[in-house]
Amino acid sequence: MKALQLEKPQSFRFIDVPSPGSPGPGDALVRIRRVGICGTDYSGFLGKMPFFSYPRIPGHELGVEVLELGEGVTHLKVGDRCSVEPYINCQKCSSCRRGFTNCCESHRTLGVMMDGGLCERMILPARKLHPANALSADQAALVETLAIGCHAVNRSQLLAGETALVIGAGPIGLSAIEFTKVAGARTIVMDMNEQRLAFVREKMGVPDTILSRGDGSELEQLDALTGGERAHVVIDATGSNKSMSGALNYCAYAGRLVYVGITQAEVSFLHAPVMHRREITVMASRNALTPDFSRIISLIESGRIDTQPWITHHAPFDGIIDAFPTWLKPESGVIKAVVSLD
Repeated sequence: MKALQLEKPQSFRFIDVPSPGSPGPGDALVRIRRVGICGTDYSGFLGKMPFFSYPRIPGHELGVEVLELGEGVTHLKVGDRCSVEPYINCQKCSSCRRGFTNCCESHRTLGVMMDGGLCERMILPARKLHPANALSADQAALVETLAIGCHAVNRSQLLAGETALVIGAGPIGLSAIEFTKVAGARTIVMDMNEQRLAFVREKMGVPDTILSRGDGSELEQLDALTGGERAHVVIDATGSNKSMSGALNYCAYAGRLVYVGITQAEVSFLHAPVMHRREITVMASRNALTPDFSRIISLIESGRIDTQPWITHHAPFDGIIDAFPTWLKPESGVIKAVVSLD
């Protein structure tokens, strides 16, 4: 069976791996139909992802088709199109027992700490498969990306009528924007790339944007948009330690700051008295929870989330080695690239 392996940073190769065979109790054999490419994959390719190990078959944003079911699986049937929840948890540790399966103490993400979906078929725990028959294969592969933003907004406890500032308009930031809108909040988006901000305005219907020039004007722009109140919720999706260190300044009194981007560099609270004086809550957001997936599938089905603008680039499985490096270039205009294995 053919698979794509990231042997080491910046070195892909196609390999042959054993066919997975038949699923055991509680498992399902699936055919991979679509794989979304995200920032984790790009960082892994560049050698900048702290949780990534090599060699690795990447791929965790998956739209799949059920081929065979193991004993005891009752919520699926052969032929179902599914989105995959790629966070493999132990179900036994303290975090799992308390319902925080997204940060299991033995957590492994498909395509990051264990081999993922850039292959023809694989066996997965059936509990990680979410039926999505009303969605296209492309849409099914988008659900995990959306789940990251969904969980981050849930963590913030954002309320209708509040102001949310999303810093970073890459795919994770865009997923957060979807859910600040669903929450009924006023959304403001900040990014260094005017092309991305134009996408936010024109395709996502968010008129209030701030171009970050690194000259301190960002705060002035935010004050102008909020009458000096600033943002009740700030979601930093940049993965930049510089941005993350300065994000406190954008928070309103009693505001909440959520870090959803990941950095290996040190994050410093350069203005810690601001955090204390405004009683700002600072939190991290990791992965997503099982109910997020069924919620997102329903929101796409109902049309409350429009996925049409999201997928900007496609590649066939055989063409990914050539296409992948081009998606790293800002001038490519990539929002979300999807690999087809049909």
